[in-house]
Amino acid sequence: MEKQTQKIVLGFDFGMKRIGVAVGQTITKSARPLTTLKANQGIPQWEILNKLIKTWQPDALVVGIPLNMDGTEQPLTQAAQAFSNELKQRYGLSVYGMDERLSTKDARERLFNQGGYKALQEGQVDSVAAQLILQNWLLEQN
Repeated sequence: MEKQTQKIVLGFDFGMKRIGVAVGQTITKSARPLTTLKANQGIPQWEILNKLIKTWQPDALVVGIPLNMDGTEQPLTQAAQAFSNELKQRYGLSVYGMDERLSTKDARERLFNQGGYKALQEGQVDSVAAQLILQNWLLEQN
């Protein structure tokens, strides 16, 4: 039986004002919210992202790609893809796109069910959405 090596993966819920970040690993296929980065027109605080990459030393990155409910692209789709390309160029890691439809809505519902409106504080929704995106991606991997 081949021993599986654990791989660390960072997941991102891309947004123009905030980018949620989650960390997960491939053996348990589990993810947890990490933090939310402020972004300016979709551009993150790279110095903070550099520290996260250095700290976690991920083997791969997963970016949620926003699509319309019918699967077509929306204005944010291209910005998320540009962010993915920038990550690949900066860090030389494999970057995977993941359909993120309904992840923010799902994150809001989960947080609200856990702690009401207080749990929906700015930024928390983004990191939980990143967790859901990453969790779904991990579950799809064989």
